[in-house]
Amino acid sequence: MLRAELHIHSCLSPCADDDMTPANIAGMAMLEGLDVAALTDHNSCGNCPAFFSACEAHGIVPVAGMELTTAEEIHLVCLFPTLETAMAFDAAVRPYRMRRNNRPEIFGNQILMDAQDAVAGEEAELLILATALPLEQAVRLARTHGGAAYPAHIDRESNGILAILGAIPEEPAFETLEVADPDRADALIKRYRRRVISASDAHHLWNIADAPCSLPLDGGDAQRVRNALIRLLDGGGR
Repeated sequence: MLRAELHIHSCLSPCADDDMTPANIAGMAMLEGLDVAALTDHNSCGNCPAFFSACEAHGIVPVAGMELTTAEEIHLVCLFPTLETAMAFDAAVRPYRMRRNNRPEIFGNQILMDAQDAVAGEEAELLILATALPLEQAVRLARTHGGAAYPAHIDRESNGILAILGAIPEEPAFETLEVADPDRADALIKRYRRRVISASDAHHLWNIADAPCSLPLDGGDAQRVRNALIRLLDGGGR
């Protein structure tokens, strides 16, 4: 079993703290005893390259991902087996993002970091808006790039698939559902007969590992761990 946190925002997400740099996240993940950590900024994988470098320095298996907002305003966690497939997905999503400039004084900074954890620039387009990708197309796009895609924090009113659609749809088929409150997992497993994992959706360093999950994965080579993770989370959805 590996201890994982699969929903973390960096300083690229305007709603996250500026001190959520890739190196700080990786260091906190190590202190919290995590084996696997995924970076899932809003509608972008821009800080994933720096995150990979930081996690490898701390002995954490890094996973590149994105929290994509569909046209219906549903949040999807999209995780990928390699950094390269994640960045290809990022490029594929970019044309569907809303063309609205960020206003940092209102929404927050969107900071891009380099491998030395230094500021490399800022993302100009506001990342927290819905994309033009409907749910089925968004899931299909993630899976086309070899990734796993599943609804985020389904137990929340804001951007949760249950609050928006009223149910978990038959299509697209989801192998995994995410909850913010681990105490609700058992009831949702019985109701939907799916794998239900918990995640913190951390926007602050002190939130990392607030709701970690234990996954039936073997340790070892990071790439093998990521491959097994994607199969586990989305194997039945393909």
